[in-house]
Amino acid sequence: MQATAFTYDSETRSGSVLLDDGTPLAFDAAAFDAGGLRLLRPGQRVRIEVEGEGAGRRIALVTLQTL
Repeated sequence: MQATAFTYDSETRSGSVLLDDGTPLAFDAAAFDAGGLRLLRPGQRVRIEVEGEGAGRRIALVTLQTL
């Protein structure tokens, strides 16, 4: 699934993305580390993998979207 980076805190390695429908979804350090990234800037297009449904939905992986 694709999204746009919205926030990122380099100290905690966590942040949030906006899904293409505008829904915000937070990610934690584990999801950031799983993608092998070192830095993320708001506005960058990312690919995410999501686990769970409804209120239990969470991002498991964040990586840069490449063409």
